[in-house]
Amino acid sequence: MWAVPDALPITEEQRRTLNAWVAARNTPQKVVFRSQLVLLAAEGIANSRIAEQLDTSRPTVLLWRDRFAAGGPDSLVDDAPGRGRKPGINATKIKQIIDATLQTKPKAATHWSARTMAAEQGVSPASVQRIWDAHGLEPHRTRKYKLSRDKQFVEKLTDVVGLYLNPPDKALVICVDEKSQIQALDRTQPGLPMKKGRCGTMTHDYKRHGTTTLFAALNVLEGTVIGECMPRHRHQEFLRFLRRLDREFPRELDLHLILDNYGTHKHEKVKNWLDKHRRFKLHFTPTSSSWLNLVERWFGKLTDKRIRRGTFYSVDDLIQAIQEYLKENNQNPKPFLWTATAEQILEKVNRCKAILETVH
Repeated sequence: MWAVPDALPITEEQRRTLNAWVAARNTPQKVVFRSQLVLLAAEGIANSRIAEQLDTSRPTVLLWRDRFAAGGPDSLVDDAPGRGRKPGINATKIKQIIDATLQTKPKAATHWSARTMAAEQGVSPASVQRIWDAHGLEPHRTRKYKLSRDKQFVEKLTDVVGLYLNPPDKALVICVDEKSQIQALDRTQPGLPMKKGRCGTMTHDYKRHGTTTLFAALNVLEGTVIGECMPRHRHQEFLRFLRRLDREFPRELDLHLILDNYGTHKHEKVKNWLDKHRRFKLHFTPTSSSWLNLVERWFGKLTDKRIRRGTFYSVDDLIQAIQEYLKENNQNPKPFLWTATAEQILEKVNRCKAILETVH
């Protein structure tokens, strides 16, 4: 029989820390094991009994008792120098894999996969994936971008961002745009419902039942949206929508409209109408900069939540679905909050241009 040791000295604060580690889901298992060992030792349980209960050896119990006594909870987190599994890939090989990922391409392919890189470097695919994860590399993914070539980019950017960050008094900032060619798509077969272990399904092919165009005006202050579906998006429809905005908003308020450079917004008849309705003040985003118009963000939510996975048997069904979404949005509006300054955006744009010049 082993002699029963004295209870391992532990403070209440240390006990709370160890109990929290044991209870937390994301605590490494080795730390959970060591914490449980120390907590049992603090109750005065014999080392051999602790070893039996935790399915380990008595020398291991003695080791972590001594480590805790010398260094407290922090000593349970890290292994002592020289302990643990030695890395199978040295730093030179890791650097070679990273450089090859960033600077080269495989034969007859646009990007590396874990398997092709593993075959090239003589390591396992799992090792390549671990190295990529550790350095934030995702060769299979790309993000789209486009730099505006608008000669008045800075002026237009400053104008629009200024409206978001410092809206004028006795006026409303309204983001206006058209979402054109929204298709009323009907799936060729009914989809299968979601169940445990399987997401919902829908057929890849569909029947087209026509299209509609949604004219929308987002009130930046409130988050409410005025929307109207029309068959086309010519200057005639745009004028009709402007007249509706003129009726909807209080007469005493100026309306600052943020729009893109689509031709109908600058049509001669539109200009003539605006000359007679001086409270409408138009602000155009730079070309290729639709991200500056907040109503585009709202269009994205509409597509994701109501249109993309919908089934519509006619254009009328599609319009009804859009109107329902508009009603629900306006009953509980959530304004978009713009935070980036023009200077911050320009800094990113200039940094991107500098990288492009270096690469090409």
